[in-house]
Amino acid sequence: MKRVVISTAKAPAAIGPYSQAVKAGNTLYISGQIGLDPTTMQIVNGGVTGQARQVLKNFGEVLKAANCTFDNVVKTTVLLKRSSSSCCV
Repeated sequence: MKRVVISTAKAPAAIGPYSQAVKAGNTLYISGQIGLDPTTMQIVNGGVTGQARQVLKNFGEVLKAANCTFDNVVKTTVLLKRSSSSCCV
């Protein structure tokens, strides 16, 4: 199966040993998106809600780089530091 690494400067660079996204066959795996502004590499203001909005912006840019849209998304996993934050995401 062909494996292609996807990256874009319009989303934060990976800050660990992973890629923004990897396409394996017809499946795209996106990982490591947090509420970072890609130009400053700083966590955005606005608390959990502001960070969630930024994650979705970053996610969208990675999707675009892979010629995909949110319509192509089948599954997401959201990890929160506190379960009480789930109301804000």
